[in-house]
Amino acid sequence: MVRCSNSLVGILNFFVFLLSIPILSSGIWLSLNGHTQCERFFDKPMIALGAFLMVVALAGVIGSCCRVSWLLWFYLCVMLLSIIVVLCFTIFAFVVTNKGSGETIPGKVYKEYRLGDYSEWLQKRVNDNHHWKNIRSCLYEDKFCNRLEFFSAGRFHNASEFSKIDLNSLESGCCKPSNDCNFTYISPTTWNKTSGTYKNPDCNTWDSDNKKLCYDCQSCKAGFIDNLKTSWKLVAIVNIVFLVVLIIVYAMACCAVKNNKDDNSYAQF
Repeated sequence: MVRCSNSLVGILNFFVFLLSIPILSSGIWLSLNGHTQCERFFDKPMIALGAFLMVVALAGVIGSCCRVSWLLWFYLCVMLLSIIVVLCFTIFAFVVTNKGSGETIPGKVYKEYRLGDYSEWLQKRVNDNHHWKNIRSCLYEDKFCNRLEFFSAGRFHNASEFSKIDLNSLESGCCKPSNDCNFTYISPTTWNKTSGTYKNPDCNTWDSDNKKLCYDCQSCKAGFIDNLKTSWKLVAIVNIVFLVVLIIVYAMACCAVKNNKDDNSYAQF
């Protein structure tokens, strides 16, 4: 059973090597052909991840199958570092996404989102002008507010009917004004401002221009964080499974190193 560890490590890393090829290729393709800032945002991480997996997989395959001890030691160090990084990120993801949720509004199906309800770390990230400029660009390029207008216009003739739509966090936070504003409903993304002063600063930020809408509102930032929370929690759950797999592979690699050491000792003898 122990002697099989070298072969198992080699086989597993061969599949990892095959997996790294489409990841690396996709990153290079996005770098050369990406048309939007959102697409180009993923090219460098995908290239880095693909190259990392390829190098580590090659070290695992050659080290285990060819009995190259120093490559296996390198592989073990990288695997141990990966386990620590994945564990830390998983804990961090659960901690920063543990706070905040949408606010239920009486008489409305959709929820509204307040930036102050979420963790301070996430608030600082979205309040950074440089970060939010890139995020805002991605949100606009995705044109989900245009889709809301297209599929909902003509179906909902007043604010009461519109309140029955189950909007997601981004649609609620970025595509319409806050319920605090009491604006006049025209269409899902067109609302006329009423006169008076507003306690909620988002009311002054709102603009019916589809390039502006509420993309710079605090509610839009809160909606983005709420959407991010869902994704991060899912990633954190997947990471737990991935962490178990990493530990198993790491244990097998340790056995492979022991096999190499025993073989070298026997050869010397």
